[in-house]
Formats: sequence, structure tokens, C-alpha cells
Amino acid sequence: MCGVSALLLADSSQLAVGELLESLGLLQHRGQDAAGIVTCGHKGRLFQCKGNGMVRDVFTPQRLVALSGYMGVAHVRYPTAGTPADSEAQPFYVNSPYGIVMAHNGNLTNDSELRHFLDYDAHRHINTDSDSELLLNIFANNLQKTGKFRINEQDIFSAIQALYSECHGAYAATAMLAGFGIIGFRDPHGIRPLVFGRRRALSGKGYDYMFASESVVLDALDFTDIEDVQPGEVVIVSRSAVTRRRLVVEAKITPCIFEFVYFARPDSTIDGIPVYNARLDMGVKLARQVKQALGDAMDIDVVIPVPDTSRAAALQLSHELGLPYREGFNKNRYVGRTFIMPGQEMRRKNVRRKLNAMPTEFKGLNVLLVDDSIVRGTTSQEIIQMARDVGAKKVYFASAAPAIRYPNVYGIDMPSMKELVASGSSDSDVAKIIGADRVFFQTLEDLVDSCRKFNPSITAFDTSVFDGKYVTGSVSAEYLQKLEDLRSDASKHREKQAGGEVIGLHNFK
Repeated sequence: MCGVSALLLADSSQLAVGELLESLGLLQHRGQDAAGIVTCGHKGRLFQCKGNGMVRDVFTPQRLVALSGYMGVAHVRYPTAGTPADSEAQPFYVNSPYGIVMAHNGNLTNDSELRHFLDYDAHRHINTDSDSELLLNIFANNLQKTGKFRINEQDIFSAIQALYSECHGAYAATAMLAGFGIIGFRDPHGIRPLVFGRRRALSGKGYDYMFASESVVLDALDFTDIEDVQPGEVVIVSRSAVTRRRLVVEAKITPCIFEFVYFARPDSTIDGIPVYNARLDMGVKLARQVKQALGDAMDIDVVIPVPDTSRAAALQLSHELGLPYREGFNKNRYVGRTFIMPGQEMRRKNVRRKLNAMPTEFKGLNVLLVDDSIVRGTTSQEIIQMARDVGAKKVYFASAAPAIRYPNVYGIDMPSMKELVASGSSDSDVAKIIGADRVFFQTLEDLVDSCRKFNPSITAFDTSVFDGKYVTGSVSAEYLQKLEDLRSDASKHREKQAGGEVIGLHNFK
């Protein structure tokens, strides 16, 4: 899971770094492992700062001052392919041809084949284990084939047209060609989000243009005419023109439905679907599940959300059930999202550090806790125990998403299948494991309807974590086994112990 942005200012005397930094702050929820910015200034000179850590830690005032230039690309990251090494912080850069920078959100499912091709046929050196570096080098190799001293928009379209046939999986990418402009493109299925907008330049002459993973970035920075980059579409912004072309049109657009469940901010709109409204409707439908399951035995006294993502669903669920809604957990906002934290023990400890149960909202009551999803079950188990520790009589647990039973291959760092609490388990098994009196899961049909109702033109979504159906159709059993081996906590611990850090190139501290 990552967040990307790119900005080109109409006035070349202005600096892009300030608003690129703001964009990363607004996208921090999409990745807390690493952050980076690359800018381009006079004579196409590139300036870079990137590294592991939160946005506020990576970009010191001294580092920001050095990032000159009127355009740039930015990225926040949590690793889904590769390692958490400092060298894998994005954006990535290649000097040949033309000086290209790229930031990527997603995951390639044919990375082994691409790595072999780049080594044996294209003779391009790959310095990390990141699939994002592969995507960049495929693009660079295709541009290299033009053999031109200077390229134009048609050359870029041709290079990405070839990339679409070569790179399988999910990718929403922003790129920058030194001295030329910025580029945004999405995979043909539209699995990962990317939006595009413009605003009148401060000078009044021309427009500034920006790409971002979520619309909230463009809203906050006063951009207008915001629209989604379409699946299979390439948008090129140079100093003189905006050129766009949809190069691949799939029969179905299939955005990742987990964006609406968990990842995206509630004030974002993705593919015409307002995230907050979709979550409200998830609460309506989840209430029906609870009513149907409990019937006359309904004994819930209060509905309490697990902050923050589940608040909208919990609020609407409480309304539908005619029950009071209470904030029973106080959240420490300076602890990261536990779902994307590495290591089971760290996740367990951080749940207690992140949330504190308020006894007055639990003591002597039967509570229904509402969360966006249940992944490993670690967080849910700790939260339920916290509720019992402060006096809850019964603790029911409702998930706004269906049971997660399969790995994600499109850019979400889900654990290995054996670490998913619902994999191979019934609802009652899950309830027993996490210590709930009962668990309620949203149905997949209802979840899809909660999103589709706001944009009926989208008839399908990537729901692979729930049903095991991969929309790109190119996911082999061998690839899934490789993910299983890489994503287990044990594997990540061994990798951390092994060390072997690769030094990032052309970076300043």
C-alpha cells in the first residue's frame, strides 16, 4: 500500500516541494514505512530526498531547502514487494534515457519474468528487490528504443502502451522526465486509484497540474476540475500542453474494494464513489446482518466503533438498530496503523498503546464493537479483551467487510494465508479465537452493492481477499506460494536479522 503524487507548476520560478510535502502528509495513512520526494529544476537537474520513516521524520527543514524546482514526484510507502530497506524508498530514478523518476502504488505479479528480461535481454541493472524499480526500468527500456535525442508525447504513449502488455498486476504510477514534464497512468483494470486536477497559477498565467492517489490531496491544495485517471489511461503534462489517451480498455473496471473499506480517507472520492457514503451504507447493510442473526435474542446495549475507519459504518448501524452510539475508545493519534505494522508482537503491543478503553462506556453493558475488517485477528483480540477488562458483560464484534480468507497480490501487504484468522475457519471459530461472544461479517454481495450504488457504471470490483478471484487472471500457484513465503512474520524477522542493507544512490542526509 502506497501513496503517490506529482506536481507541475506553471511558474518555473516557484518551488514545488512545499505542496509535495503537504501531499505526503495527506497521504500518510497509505504508508508509514518510508517517504521520498524528487524535484526537477533549472536545466533538468534533479534533487532527491528519501528514506525510511514517517513524513515528518524524513523531511527536515535542511533537506527541504535543497529540493529546488517547479515540478516533482512524491511517495509514501509500506512495502508489498521487496524489503523495508532504506534503498527501496521511492521515488526511483534512472538516468538513461532522458532522466526518469517514478513513484508506484500497486504490485506486479510477473516480477520474476520482468527481472529476467531486464537482466538477460535489456541489460539493465536492477539495484533492489522492489517491483517498482522493475516498472520504471520497463518504461525506460521502451523509451530507449526510440533512439531519439529528444522525445515527444507520442513516444511516451508508445512506451506505456508496450508496458501495459508487459507488466501484469496493479499499478497507479506518477513519473517525471527531467526538463519535460510529469506523467500519470493506471493499470488497465483500475485496481489502484489515481486522480488528476488543475488550478489557476498564482501569477494568473496558465495552470498548475497535480496527480495524487486520493482526491483529498487536490481538494486541500485548492485544485479544481478533479477527475480520475481512467484505467488504461495515460496523462502527460508538459510546460506547454496536457495530452491524454486511453490506451487499453478492459471489458470491466475493477477497483480494489478494500480502498473503500479501509485504506482511503473518508473525505476522498474514488472512481466517482464517495468513500464516506459507501461506509455509511456498509453500516446499513451490516445492521441487517446483526438483526437477522440475533432476532428476538437481541440484547445489545450500545454500539462502539474501533477508531477511526469504522466510525461511519458504526454510526449508521447504530441508527438502523435504534441503539445508542458511543465512543468507547480514546485513540493516541501518534501511533501508526496496526494493520500495516511489521511483526505480530509489535502489533499486539501497539494496540494497547494506541487505544484506551473508557470504563464508563463498557461497565455492565453488552457492547457491539464495529471494525472495518478482521485480518490477523490480533487487533480484534486485544480490543475485545480491553472491553472485558473494563467491565463489559458481553462483547459482540461486527466487521464491515466479509471474512478475509485469501492473500492480496495487488499492493496490499496482507499476511500469509495461514496468518489470516478467517482462513479455513468458520465465523464461530473466528469468534472463539478473538474472544468475542459472537462475530458478524458483512456479506460480499452487500459490500459490493454499498460501493456500486454510488457509481452504477462500475459493475465489478477486485474482491480477491474475500473470494480468491484475481481480476488480472495471471496469478499462478507458484506466485501465491512465493508470497506466502515472503509475507509471513517469521520470514520478515529472518530478513531483518540478516541485514545486508543496500545503500541508496544519490541521496543526501
